Amino acid sequence: MALTILAAYDVEDNNRRARVAAVLQRWGTRLQKSVFICTIDHDGLGELVDAVSKLIDPRKDSFMVMRQCEQCWGGLIVLGQSEPAPRTYYWAVM
Repeated sequence: MALTILAAYDVEDNNRRARVAAVLQRWGTRLQKSVFICTIDHDGLGELVDAVSKLIDPRKDSFMVMRQCEQCWGGLIVLGQSEPAPRTYYWAVM
């Protein structure tokens, strides 16, 4: 089952920051410089967290993942030039 997550990071070193961003770009869409929205399954979430944990320095950097539900997105407020990430719909043929 797919999850919608917000992932945010604060990475001190430019090299590490670029690598974290590259990992997140494989899984989702950038909303802000250090914030991504991802549609991912439980296994993929584990892979994502594992990949980022190998890149960051936990003494200096931070990485957060917040699961989002449909009800959470129903209350989304967007101001200024921002636009919410487009929803991705999946079809299953049985």
